[in-house]
Amino acid sequence: MRVLITGCFDIIHPGHIFLLKEGAKLGEVYVIVARDSTIKKYKKKNPTIPEEQRLAVIQAIKYVTFAQLGNENNNFIRKALDLEPNIILLGPNQRIHIDSLEQMLQKNNASHIQVRRLEQFYTDYPLTSSSAIKKKIIDYN
Repeated sequence: MRVLITGCFDIIHPGHIFLLKEGAKLGEVYVIVARDSTIKKYKKKNPTIPEEQRLAVIQAIKYVTFAQLGNENNNFIRKALDLEPNIILLGPNQRIHIDSLEQMLQKNNASHIQVRRLEQFYTDYPLTSSSAIKKKIIDYN
């Protein structure tokens, strides 16, 4: 079973590890790391960590079977289908809606791929988002 997870993974934190670990419970975890250009387009800001470094960190995490950068042209579906996942697992705060993703999959003759969202946020530690970590650093100085 292949589980596809996508994201920015700008500053790796316990929430990311929790998502990858939960994905690994379902099968082999394949990750698409968003390109710098994609982050800039959708979040209207540059990532803190360059894409190659973010990819290297994700590849080193024991729950990840395979990881690669996304497409420059922001064609997530094409890249996703090339990896032949059985499940696409979304994080609890990822902006994409399940219905929208299922429609994209259906248009690409891939409605057999299950789309799930991890509903549970990781709450064991206070800094479980890149934004919270950045804010903490700014407030510290």
